[in-house]
Amino acid sequence: MKIYAIEDLPKTKIIEFFKLHWGSTEMVISSGVYDCSALDGFAAVNEEDKIIGLITYIIKYNECEIISLDSIEEGKGIGTTLVQEVENLAIKKKCELLKLITTNDNLLALRFYQKRGFILSQIINNAVEKARKLKPEIPLIGNDGIPIRDEIELIKILN
Repeated sequence: MKIYAIEDLPKTKIIEFFKLHWGSTEMVISSGVYDCSALDGFAAVNEEDKIIGLITYIIKYNECEIISLDSIEEGKGIGTTLVQEVENLAIKKKCELLKLITTNDNLLALRFYQKRGFILSQIINNAVEKARKLKPEIPLIGNDGIPIRDEIELIKILN
């Protein structure tokens, strides 16, 4: 596995990845509406030159927000490596906080991030209902049959 900055890969490859895994490149969350293919990030690429993981982020003031994280192969350290890349960059850019938003049904993400030092910071009730007005293809029911309603913000203080 090799890690590349997104801008070092063909844009068409990034767009295809998001369309395959998210249905589009657009991400609608309470912090904004983002075209993930236009964001900074890192990609994990395997020996066959296939993207097996991708993370995007934005930096505003002294905060770095992870906008998307995808790992195609669970349990192989891909997600952890990508989060660490962003965390290292955030520290280098003198960010004080690393944060992200996930939905209430994403128990895998909640477990993943908490194991890596993130803490629950805020629950934004019914945020997904507002997001559906901009992106109607967001499903009503998510992982494990849980209705997708709320957003959960997780943060990690950087020293």
